[in-house]
Amino acid sequence: MNSRREFIKRAALGTAAMSIIPSKAFSNTSELKQLTILHTNDMHSHIHPFESGRNKGVGGIAQRATIIKQIRDEGNQVLLLDAGDIFQGTPYFNIYGGELEFKLMSEMGYDASTIGNHDFDNGLDGLVRQLPHAKFPFIVSNYDFSDTLMDDNYLKYKVFNRGGIKIGIFGIGIELEGLVPKKLYGNTLYQNPIDKSNYYSDLLKNSLGCDLIICLSHLGFKYNTKKVSDKMLASQTKNIDLIIGGHTHTFLNKPVIVENLEGKNVQIAQVGYAGINIGRIDYFLNQKMCVKKINSTAIFVKKKTK
Repeated sequence: MNSRREFIKRAALGTAAMSIIPSKAFSNTSELKQLTILHTNDMHSHIHPFESGRNKGVGGIAQRATIIKQIRDEGNQVLLLDAGDIFQGTPYFNIYGGELEFKLMSEMGYDASTIGNHDFDNGLDGLVRQLPHAKFPFIVSNYDFSDTLMDDNYLKYKVFNRGGIKIGIFGIGIELEGLVPKKLYGNTLYQNPIDKSNYYSDLLKNSLGCDLIICLSHLGFKYNTKKVSDKMLASQTKNIDLIIGGHTHTFLNKPVIVENLEGKNVQIAQVGYAGINIGRIDYFLNQKMCVKKINSTAIFVKKKTK
């Protein structure tokens, strides 16, 4: 894991000066179909830029929304995704309980999110109470909510069609026992993330014919123990093309590549926390929907100074 200080220093020297990578850097193969994946994680109720410290002026919903709009205006197919822990971290959550976060994400046009451990901080009833404000689905494949208020309020997977490209998305949550008080997650059952990932990625790839498989994960990037991480998940599964991760607040300038059970490359992406940056991954596919080229970057989000 890169330290936050090192990441921010590099970003300030690089992508911060650019704000947004020019479109031509990503679209120089006109005969290929382009799909742009934008992703965030661990936003932790950070509505405004940081007001002090080394991150002063960094982040902020308005700044992220401007970047996202400009990328959409490039005219390519776009998916905007989040890897959980939307809640908890500023007084906005304490006062509004997540309503503001979900409303603003809906205005920004998020397509899907998974559920992080802090999204349980007001209990299952607190989460369910805010769901009407979210105009996007929550996808988690290894939590069984059937004996809880969340039953019928989430998806196990979803297939998106963008310009003829079929993208299958499933979600993986972290084990809640020992991390979240039992009273907050109630009868939620945690299921083996590797088993569920293999099941849903196979379903999406081989039964539903998806061209790309994305896992929205809140497991964490890596650990020095046997705890299941994104790196472990990638190495012990098949069919996944991209893992968009969260939980460990890992700053990656570009995705890390891990070989899966079949020796194929899996990209693992994570972009820190608090909306300091937005991940961008551009896939270029031929007419047979085979990926021929991938470009990626982390876009540093900084308030413009007059």
